[in-house]
Amino acid sequence: MQSFNSTTSDRLPVHSNDEWVFGWDPLPGIVSVWASRDGSAVVWRREGERILCSKEQFRPWLLATTSADLAHLGPALTASSSSPLSGDMSLVSYRTLDGDAGTYRYLLSARDGRFLERTLLTGASRRLGRRIKSLSELSDTYYQVGPIEQYLMQTGRVYFRGLRYEDLHRFQFDLETTALDPHRGRIFLIAMRDSRGFSMTLDAPTPDDEAAMIAEFCRIVRERDPDIIENHNIFSFDLAFLEHRAGVLRIPLLLGRDGGPERLERREETLAVGPEARKRTRYSMAGRELIDTLDAIRRYDFVVRDMPSYRLKDVARYFGIAAPDRVYIEGSAIFETYRKEPELVRHYALDDVQEVDGLSRRLLGASFALASMAPRRYERLASAGPAMGILEPMLVRAYVRAGVALPRQTSTQGLHEGGAAYLFATGVAEHVVKADVASLYPSLMRSFRIGPACDHLGVLLGILDSLTDLRLAHKAAARAAIPGSLEANMHDATQAAMKILINAAYGYMGAGPMALFADMRAADEVTRRGREVLTQVLDALRSRGMALIEADTDGVYFAVPSDWTEEQERVLVAEIGSALPAGIRLEYEGRYRAMFSHEVKNYALLTYDGRLIVHGVALRSSRAEPFGERFLRQALLSTMAGDVVAVRDTYLEILAALRERRLTASDVAARVRLSKTPEAYLASKATRPEAAYEALLAAGRASWSPGERVRFYRARGGTSIWLPEESEETSIGQLWEAETNEPSQNTPVIPLHRDDVASRNDYDVEHYLRVLFTSYAARLKKAYPSEDFERLFRTDEQLGLFDQPIEYIQPNWIRCQAGNG
Repeated sequence: MQSFNSTTSDRLPVHSNDEWVFGWDPLPGIVSVWASRDGSAVVWRREGERILCSKEQFRPWLLATTSADLAHLGPALTASSSSPLSGDMSLVSYRTLDGDAGTYRYLLSARDGRFLERTLLTGASRRLGRRIKSLSELSDTYYQVGPIEQYLMQTGRVYFRGLRYEDLHRFQFDLETTALDPHRGRIFLIAMRDSRGFSMTLDAPTPDDEAAMIAEFCRIVRERDPDIIENHNIFSFDLAFLEHRAGVLRIPLLLGRDGGPERLERREETLAVGPEARKRTRYSMAGRELIDTLDAIRRYDFVVRDMPSYRLKDVARYFGIAAPDRVYIEGSAIFETYRKEPELVRHYALDDVQEVDGLSRRLLGASFALASMAPRRYERLASAGPAMGILEPMLVRAYVRAGVALPRQTSTQGLHEGGAAYLFATGVAEHVVKADVASLYPSLMRSFRIGPACDHLGVLLGILDSLTDLRLAHKAAARAAIPGSLEANMHDATQAAMKILINAAYGYMGAGPMALFADMRAADEVTRRGREVLTQVLDALRSRGMALIEADTDGVYFAVPSDWTEEQERVLVAEIGSALPAGIRLEYEGRYRAMFSHEVKNYALLTYDGRLIVHGVALRSSRAEPFGERFLRQALLSTMAGDVVAVRDTYLEILAALRERRLTASDVAARVRLSKTPEAYLASKATRPEAAYEALLAAGRASWSPGERVRFYRARGGTSIWLPEESEETSIGQLWEAETNEPSQNTPVIPLHRDDVASRNDYDVEHYLRVLFTSYAARLKKAYPSEDFERLFRTDEQLGLFDQPIEYIQPNWIRCQAGNG
C-alpha cells in the first residue's frame, strides 16, 4: 500500500492489485535513480535531511517475439526459469513467458545490456542478411525500455514512497543574459533559491567574470545538494545557454550528485501536449531531477484553455502568486538597468525564482504523486503523456512481474470510431447550465467490464478499479483535512494524479498500433455505450423543453427558463441522472449567465460574476495579435451581455487607433512557433517564403530552434519585422557587441532597444484593418443575423438611409421553450 502519509493510510481502501498501481518494493524515500546499460544503478534516498546513496547491479532485459537472434551463442545461451531476474547470474539467458506465438513472450537478459544488444544485432543481421545497426529497426521483434525503467520495473520500486512534496529539497535558478542567443551574448547574473530558505545571486559585471560565476554556481549546486532543480523554460533556454557558455569558457558543468556521473547529459526528444508535438533538447543529471514549469503550464492550459500566455510573469499573475512588490523590467532593458541599478535587477531575478517555486507548488503535486506509482523518473513523468508515458509502463511492469507475455499490436484493427459530438444551435443563449456525466468512459469501462481483449491479466481494469476507489478516498480525506494544510494538499494532489490516469484509460485503448494493449473494438464499445447514455440525457432535456446548445462526452450545455434558480437547475440534473444506468453519474457542473455557441467545442461563456471563458481554437489562437485578441474579448463580453452598441463602439475605436497609428508594433505583432530548422527553411524559401523566418533573417538571426516562439509584424511595404520579447529575461545583441566589440553575425542586426519596441508604429495599416475584420470580427458572424452583422462591422461610421439604429440589432438568441416558473 502506498504511504504518502502514514497517519492517514489506514483510512484508505486496500486492493489486492495495489502493486499494479504502486509497485511492490517498500523501500522508502527514493528521490532519484540513475542506471546504465551495463547493469549498474545508483539510488539516492532521503531520510530527513540526510541523503543515502547506494550502488547496485541489476540485470538488463528486453522482450522479444523470438529467441532466434541469440542462437549463434550456442552453449553460452542459458534457458532461465529465474524469477525475479535478479536471481539469474548467467552471461545471457532467455525465459519463455506465458503467451501465444507472435507475442513478446521471450524475456532476454544479460549481465551487461550492451553485450546483449550487440549479440542480438549480430544475430539479427545474420538472420535477415543485412546489417542491423539498432534494435529500433526491429520494433516488431523487440520491445525495450530505458535502463532506469528496466531497473524500476525489475525491482518494483518507485520514487517518493513515504515522502511528502514538502520533504523534497527543491532548488530554483534563473539566468539573466545579454542576448537571446548564447553565440552573441553571455550570462551576467544567476539568481538562486531553494526550499530550505537559501537565496542569493551571483554577478558577472564584465565578460572576464563570467567563467568564475559559472564555476561558483556549480559549486553552490553541489554544496546545497538539492533533489530537484527547477525553472521556467529550463530546457530550451537556461540549460542550453549555460551549456554553451560553459563550453566556450572551458568550465566543466559538474552539477550531478555524489555517487553518479557529475556532468550534464543531453538528448533530443519529442514533447507532445495533446495533438501538438515539438522537438527539443532534454537535459538530465545523475541524482537530481530537472523540472521545467513551462511543461506544467502547457499541460494545464491544454485543459483550461484560458491562459493569456505562457510567460513566467503572466503565468504568475494568472495564478495570483506574484508578490505585491514584484519588480518588473522589460527584457530588452534588463542589462542596461543592471549597469545603472544592479540591486534592482537582483531583486527582479530573485522574484523570478520565487515565482518558479510558486508554480511548482501549484502545479507539480500531481506529477509528484504519479512518481509514486509509475516506474519512471519523476522528471520524465512531469512531461509524459498519461497513456503511453505513464499507464503503459505500469502495465508492462505488471506483466513482467507475472511472467506473462506482452501483446504485439498489428495494423489490422481499423480506425476507432470516436465519441459523439453534437451542435444543436449557434448564436447566443442566456441562463445556461452544463451537466456532465462524471468520467463517462472510465465509468462505462468499469460498469460493463470493457477492457482490452489482449489484457489477459485484467491489469488495466484492475488499475482503474483501484484508482477510482482510492481517488474517492483521497478526495474525502482532503475535504476532512484543514483547508490549505499539508495533509489537505497531499490528498488533493494524489486524487488529481489518479484522475489523470483514470481519464487516460479509454484513450489508451483507442491509441492504435502505438499502444501495446490497444483494442479498437473495446474502445468502440465504450463510445457506443457512451452515445446511448448521452442520447438518454439529451432526450430527457428535450422532453422537458430545455434549449439544447451542444453536447459531447465532456458534458451537455443547455438553456433553462430565465427565472430559474440554481436549486431548480440542480433538481433537474439530479432527476435526469437518477434514470441512468448503475455506476453512471450525471453531475451539475456549472451555470453561466450567457454562452456564444460558434462551432462544436468552440464557444465562449460569461459567468455570473462577469468572467469570460473562451474554449476552442476557432475563437482563440496562440498566434493571435494582441490588438485583435483585446477586441474579440471585449466584443464577446458585450455580445453576450446584449450590449450591441458597445460592440460597435469597440470596433470603431480599434479602427481609429489603427488608422491614427496609436497602436504599437507590439500590439499588432503575431507570435508563432517555428517548426523548421534554419537549413530546412533556407532550402524551401525560394518557393515558399514565410513571414516569421524572413523577419528573423532580416534582423540578422541566422540560428533558431524548432519549437521556439517568435514575434513579428508586417511593416509598410509588406516587410516582416522581428520583435524580441519585451518581458523575457533576455536583451538584445547590440549590448553584447558594445561590451565586447565582438561581431554577432555577418548580416547587420537591426537595433531593437526597449524604447524602440515600445514606440514603433510603422505597421501596414491597411493590412491590419483587414486582419481586424477577417480574423476577429468574422468570428462573431454566427452571433448576429447576416445583414445586421454587415452593418455592425462596416468600416465607416455612417448608417445607410434605411438602416435601423445599431441599438435595435439583436443577437441570434437561443431560447428555452419551457415555460417560466
